[in-house]
Amino acid sequence: MPMTTVTSRDFARDLAQAKKAACAGPVIVTDQGRPTFALLNIDDYYKLSGDAPQSLLAVMDAIPGGDVEFDPPTISGNDLKPAEFR
Repeated sequence: MPMTTVTSRDFARDLAQAKKAACAGPVIVTDQGRPTFALLNIDDYYKLSGDAPQSLLAVMDAIPGGDVEFDPPTISGNDLKPAEFR
């Protein structure tokens, strides 16, 4: 995985190029020759942080007692009326 280094001036001037470079590997942003920031693609960030996003289903499955029976009543077509907008 190649690492790219850019100055803060070049980073500000061409963010699109920095984002493209981050797809291939980390981009180190320097300020007065010293590394100050690192730009990573989101997948690499999640690998490093161990904090991957969870789906709504995964979050709901973690709630204790989350299993609820739900049997909504059926509505026949005769009970429906068109909406009125004013």
